[in-house]
Amino acid sequence: RIVARSIDRFSPSKIILDPVMISTSGSKLMEDEAIEVIIKELFHRVTLITPNIDEAAFLSGIPICNEEDMEMAAQKLLALGCRSVLMKGGHLEGKEMADILFTRDEAPLRLAVPTIHTLNTHGTGCTLSSAIAAYMALGKELPDAVRSAKNYITVALDAGADVKTGHGHGPLNHFFNPVPLIKIKG
Repeated sequence: RIVARSIDRFSPSKIILDPVMISTSGSKLMEDEAIEVIIKELFHRVTLITPNIDEAAFLSGIPICNEEDMEMAAQKLLALGCRSVLMKGGHLEGKEMADILFTRDEAPLRLAVPTIHTLNTHGTGCTLSSAIAAYMALGKELPDAVRSAKNYITVALDAGADVKTGHGHGPLNHFFNPVPLIKIKG
């Protein structure tokens, strides 16, 4: 509720919401009451939500096993008030990792790359959402920001695929190609 009030007070033009409520391992990370507040208070206030497959299935009530299920779930989330939804397909089995951007006004934008086999996937969803926000802050419109962020994630996953940083799932390689800071005028 505080986030919703802050959005109303400061009126940011673009907001990306990564609803981190279910972990990759399937563990629920927040109480049902908090999830209800997110749906009722934030969905209609944000530019884009970026749920993982488990979160999208939970929020929509639709089990997701393929891209058709992703579309049904996205349509349900749009009906709940979202302006746009990026369905992230990285957890689905297959030869491709396909993410699909659904909006109310445009045809779905499917972005697919060959599956990268790696254990270093920790933080991928959070990084994708942050990259979309960063590209939008640089002036890109939503579809181009999503394309650019998907490319960044793909290269970062590939660059870190064989890096060993301990036991279990490690992070993708965020630093594969540092970009100089850009001064934003305004």
